[in-house]
Amino acid sequence: MTVTEEQRPVMMAPAADPAPLGLGAFALTTFLLSAANAGWMTKATGDAWLGYAFAYGGVAQLLAGMWEFRNRNVFGATAFGTYGSFWIGLALWARLVAPPPAGASAVVAAAHAAASTKDLGWILLAFAIFNTYMLLWSTMVNAAVFGVFLTLEATEIILFIGFFSGSSGTIKFGGYIGIVTALVAWYTSAAGVVNGMRGTPFLPVGKPFGMGAAS
Repeated sequence: MTVTEEQRPVMMAPAADPAPLGLGAFALTTFLLSAANAGWMTKATGDAWLGYAFAYGGVAQLLAGMWEFRNRNVFGATAFGTYGSFWIGLALWARLVAPPPAGASAVVAAAHAAASTKDLGWILLAFAIFNTYMLLWSTMVNAAVFGVFLTLEATEIILFIGFFSGSSGTIKFGGYIGIVTALVAWYTSAAGVVNGMRGTPFLPVGKPFGMGAAS
């Protein structure tokens, strides 16, 4: 009895690790927005992040998440899929919701701007809730990934407090923590690239610990 062509299992080669791409996309877009929040872009528009929220932090990171599904990595797929969608959604909000209605008076425009600030508070609160359980599960990956989610958690909490309270100082502080988040994510991305190319560890990322520690 022979096995027909239709009965033979299809063996697919594993895809390259998409995590460095996803982390790099997240890092760059986070850096641009955080630099604006921190007040670093005094001689720029402050909207440099917007296009990259669509193309790099959004689409590229979302693609990394879909490739993580291909690699059967549920954590990576959930993280990159969610934060890629976050950046796309935030960019759409900035273009479609945040601007005041056409022809609005100064009073209406000011009221709309205040309400938009509260929008950001709610958005960041929602993502901080998501990030909390991802922070816990990141202990099952490695210390570097945990560092990304830890600094991101601090960024989101500080920023949603700042946006709800209307405190420019708190928002600026959140921008500085966001820059730290971007740097940690860039390091983790760089480690993934070089360690993947060498096939052996070169830049340390640490081991699973806490919930991820071997029993």
